[in-house]
Amino acid sequence: MLFAVAGTAALLSGCANLPAQKMAPDEFPVITGSMSRRNYTPIEPAFACLADLMRLKRLPPIGIAVGDVKDYTGKYSQNEGNAITQGGALMIYSALGKMGDVVQLQERFDTRIAELELAYTDRRQLGDGRQHTVETGKPAVPWVPYYGGTILKSQYYIVGGITELNYNIASGGAEVYVNGVGAKKRTFTMNIGVDLRIVDTRSLVVVRTASVQKQIIGEEVGVGVYRFFGTELVDVNGGNKNQEPLQLGVRTTIEHGVVELVAAVSGIDPMQCIDATGVARATPASLESEPAALPAPVANGNVNVNGNGHGAQPVAATPPPEGLAPQNAALAPPGPSNLVPFEFGSDAISVQAASVLEKVAAEAAQGRQAVLQLLARDNEVWAPSQRRELTNARVKSVTDFLVSKGVASSRVGVTWVPAPTDQQITRHSAGFQLVATMVVAQ
Repeated sequence: MLFAVAGTAALLSGCANLPAQKMAPDEFPVITGSMSRRNYTPIEPAFACLADLMRLKRLPPIGIAVGDVKDYTGKYSQNEGNAITQGGALMIYSALGKMGDVVQLQERFDTRIAELELAYTDRRQLGDGRQHTVETGKPAVPWVPYYGGTILKSQYYIVGGITELNYNIASGGAEVYVNGVGAKKRTFTMNIGVDLRIVDTRSLVVVRTASVQKQIIGEEVGVGVYRFFGTELVDVNGGNKNQEPLQLGVRTTIEHGVVELVAAVSGIDPMQCIDATGVARATPASLESEPAALPAPVANGNVNVNGNGHGAQPVAATPPPEGLAPQNAALAPPGPSNLVPFEFGSDAISVQAASVLEKVAAEAAQGRQAVLQLLARDNEVWAPSQRRELTNARVKSVTDFLVSKGVASSRVGVTWVPAPTDQQITRHSAGFQLVATMVVAQ
């Protein structure tokens, strides 16, 4: 029996090997784990939705700064330190950055470097490696002249804090053992809450407040044997414990609050992008029931690839050619397709893609229709908003190339892109995935 237990332990230890890599010949291997990735939260689609609504209203970029967002829960462990992240303000900065060009972020949280350089400038100590003429007829000077007014004012700023951390608002489970053999299962629920406000910088009027909470769930299961087999006592236990990441819950809750605050100062109903249950939409609720018309690329390259616009400024799209399918209608339009491959993370037209597009342009000059399938490496896995930005850039590159070869932009359109909330890739062939389909109409 002892040999059986020892063999089982050895087998389990062999199965638990983690990937390790030797960084230097004289070092022990270091466990490497998973690759780093972009931090994605369930609220992310709502940022794309809100940004699209702001572009649809033709709003200018809103200047927003971030103040201190503290942990006010007071929960502290002598062994583990603060239970809640102290980086709430940094999470808000990242959340606002997901809005793209509709928000202009003003730095107010850590201005030490800027203030130090302004002080150097004021003392005529700061240079940029060039000579500057300060007064006509006098020698140039090596220091940078400063006449003031380079720091842009903000319109609003966001402050607040993490105000709730309730460890056990519900728990339950069962544990059964018979003759030293049994199993157990336990579940528990905790919650966190944040309170944020957005303030008009000039008048210090609180424009809107947001109080948001989120529950964090976890479970623990286990089995065990504790009994005598003859004269030998065997004690074997196994189990698993899973908990939703606490700090990810904090980030998600803060992002929910940010969506509500930015929507308020933009005159937009946040329920268009986050419903009452907290589910985020990538497409505004008011547009979900409308048929998705195929937009044609516009002159400034702001290609609408998800049906509701995504460009630096809202631009009226050219009416689509007749007979084209609406977006997301099919992965592959009928007819032979021309494959346009892109390198990993790149929107540049490769030599191979250029050869295909030149052939398409020649066919278009003869009045023929062509179907294009845009491909990327199958190891490209992005968050939906980042994938959409890259898809925009790739569609623009293809459109610009065709236009440069004499194809009218009104003949080029997008017929399929992945749904904004779809986190899976669409495999095309060995080593490639399909990222968009386009058509050059007759």
